[in-house]
Amino acid sequence: MFKDIDTKKRILDSKRPFNEMAIKNLKKYFDVELTYNSNAIEGNTLTITETKVILEDGITIGRGKTLKEHLEVINHKEAIDYIEDIVNRNMDIDENVIKDLHYIILKSINNENAGRYRKLNVLISGSNHRPPEHFLVPEKMEELIKWYDENKNNLHPIILAAEFHHKFTFIHPFIDGNGRCGRLLMNLILMRNGYPITVIKMEERNEYMSALEKASVKNDLSDFINIVGDAINTSLDTYLYIVG
Repeated sequence: MFKDIDTKKRILDSKRPFNEMAIKNLKKYFDVELTYNSNAIEGNTLTITETKVILEDGITIGRGKTLKEHLEVINHKEAIDYIEDIVNRNMDIDENVIKDLHYIILKSINNENAGRYRKLNVLISGSNHRPPEHFLVPEKMEELIKWYDENKNNLHPIILAAEFHHKFTFIHPFIDGNGRCGRLLMNLILMRNGYPITVIKMEERNEYMSALEKASVKNDLSDFINIVGDAINTSLDTYLYIVG
């Protein structure tokens, strides 16, 4: 899989810099795709069309949709803009970036916990994995950043991004928003390494969750890395189609 992906990435890199219109087209497309799918995985009931209307037309959706769901769309788009800005400024992941990203995801939804590590122990519904106790979270997050710094130049970027996502969600450092934050951090790592924004589809939710569970309980990341790799492959095809 990596051989095919690496070949497509080399072709994509050869076409840089991209046409400005193509960049705008891809930005609008992936803002909606990533926002809709990442929120839907977490239970947001807004459709992809409703998500598009909120982001592109600024219209509030009625018909039983909650303000929380509306804010999740607005915040997620802002979070995408934030990680793109981090990449453009050639900044790297640290705990401040993670907390700032989480703050954007939860602001006006849960201000008390936005950008703050959890102060409670948590259980994950439907999972046999029990995240570390809350007083261990700061230490575990320090270890995660240290692991990233030690491996970012050694591991293939796809493995690096997938493992970081897994390790982050394993710690489950926040009360809420860990999944969205983890997928955005995975994208931040991929984008810093020249890969396009990558979307885990709502239709793949069960496989994605099962792969994360397998990684957490059995320390076997093979299925999860394959899911991430497939998603990257799809995004590369989309980029190559648009940039020509």
